[in-house]
Amino acid sequence: MTAILGLSAFYHDSAAALVVDGEIVAAAQEERFTRRKHDHRFPEHAVAYCLAEAGITAADLDYVGFYDKPYLKFERLLETYLAYAPLGFRSFLRAMPLWLNQKLYLPREISRRLDGYGKRVVFTEHHEAHGASAFFPSPYEEAAILTLDGVGEWATASFGTGRGNRIALTHQLVFPHSLGLLYSAFTYYAGFKVNSGEYKLMGLAPYGKPVHAQKILDHLLDLKADGSFRMDMSYFDYCRGLTMTSPRFHDLFGGPPRAPESPLSERDMDIAASIQSVTEEVMLRIGRHVHAATGMKNLCMAGGVALNCVGNGRLLREGPFENLWIQPAAGDAGGALGAAQFIWHQLLDKPRTVRLPDGQSGSLLGPRFDDEAVAAFLETTGARCRRFDDETSLLDFVVEQIASEKVVGWMQGRMEFGPRALGCRSILGDARSTAMQSVMNLKIKFRESFRPFAPSVLEERTHDYFEVREREPSPYMLLVAPVAAARRADLDGRAEGKSGLDLLRLRRSEVPAVTHVDYSARVQTVDAARHGRYYRLLRRFEEKTGCPVIINTSFNVRGEPIVCTPEEAYCCFMGTDMDVLVLENHVLLKTEQPESARVDRAEYLSRFALD
Repeated sequence: MTAILGLSAFYHDSAAALVVDGEIVAAAQEERFTRRKHDHRFPEHAVAYCLAEAGITAADLDYVGFYDKPYLKFERLLETYLAYAPLGFRSFLRAMPLWLNQKLYLPREISRRLDGYGKRVVFTEHHEAHGASAFFPSPYEEAAILTLDGVGEWATASFGTGRGNRIALTHQLVFPHSLGLLYSAFTYYAGFKVNSGEYKLMGLAPYGKPVHAQKILDHLLDLKADGSFRMDMSYFDYCRGLTMTSPRFHDLFGGPPRAPESPLSERDMDIAASIQSVTEEVMLRIGRHVHAATGMKNLCMAGGVALNCVGNGRLLREGPFENLWIQPAAGDAGGALGAAQFIWHQLLDKPRTVRLPDGQSGSLLGPRFDDEAVAAFLETTGARCRRFDDETSLLDFVVEQIASEKVVGWMQGRMEFGPRALGCRSILGDARSTAMQSVMNLKIKFRESFRPFAPSVLEERTHDYFEVREREPSPYMLLVAPVAAARRADLDGRAEGKSGLDLLRLRRSEVPAVTHVDYSARVQTVDAARHGRYYRLLRRFEEKTGCPVIINTSFNVRGEPIVCTPEEAYCCFMGTDMDVLVLENHVLLKTEQPESARVDRAEYLSRFALD
């Protein structure tokens, strides 16, 4: 047996992944255990879970891999500080203590944290880890590989190929020119948190018009036909200061950054639409160039920018590749998995067997809690629940609740690895409801009203509701597609004169709760092989209602990591206006819970910093 532990840590979204004899045994983000969103600290809880899942200790590990090379990253930081000196001195003083005390001594730090492990620590390059996480679990024998993020050591984007058990990244774009950092600069300017609020910017974009797109192309970056570009760094501050944008950037767009949590203006929406438009154009140009350079029909993607599902959807629909597979944990967390797989295939030269539908096991790689564990927990709470002894009765009951416009917390099986809830730690609702989008945003998630919800749809019915190829897989909620024309509602001029958030009130399709204002949806296809009971729930919902689509959003409130344990699910259920909680075979109704079990909502929400 060869056991390899992959780690990502010390920047954001720390995680651990365990590969044993080439099989992905477990993977999880540290935030799910510490309840601190995007936790950057050493993933000791995630490591403990992975080892326990395999029934081994750190002493049984053969290799530990880390997802980037700290000396190369430190070199980039020093060169950047020197290039901008003395302007970056405050940033330099803030960064150096952590580097000199911890980050430059990672082998020592890792050995200290992994009691009993005294063997080698392998450091992959950051984009190698991303590339490995994209290709090795993919369903392709060979494919082009594209990685796009903020920055690793020096690289901000790379491409190459994967064949069999090898990857080769042959081209790269280097810091400070970065599509990820460009998008993050606009995230900051729009008043959202960097490395957290980028998906909000993407969700806000359809409310605006891309009126500043040409200004971005004229002033901020020199974009080439192949998708490469150089940025005018006088508009940005991330090389030398503690913010993302400079006064010159603010002058160009007519004012300072939006204050966090302040009202959104039409300008903010237009800013979001403009950078999203430019990002999609860059992704399309890079995709065409990578296809021409590699000659591959398949494309695998990873890196934080690969979570831009609107750009991904356009790349699949309008780009030259026949097939696209994106690592579900595309950001830094997925680097832990990539590091472990890189060691197994690339360094140890172990063969790779292509798995169908893929080798990611639905990305259901986290902890599970069986019915006995759920029952034991509920006994301690005094909760009133009913237990279903057969699945058919359970599904019929839950379907009835969803169809009655009840909001259902749904916890089943293993927790998802990556930022999306995929039907195991989800909050579910009726996509046909005109009120559900607002109710779930404001009373369940306690988040901004403009944010859209994603649909889960039976894979075999996807093309009936969305403009995709028949049975087009999107199991990891990483592709946006237009709602099918036949399912759209005729607005009859009702949109005239409306703009911004007023557009939310218009019923746009047969599934209004998952139809964004531009008729798009972030689609999750659900199939029997990956999703098991969740697939059977959707089948039963379709049999009862004729509709194969429901709302699927992550089981948490704003600022909270997705729930991991029954206790966390119960606390979220009791601290929100959720109507029903399903924990394996146990079902709780809010109306039946004792008053003494209520959770103080203000106290509950105060546990989590706004994202």
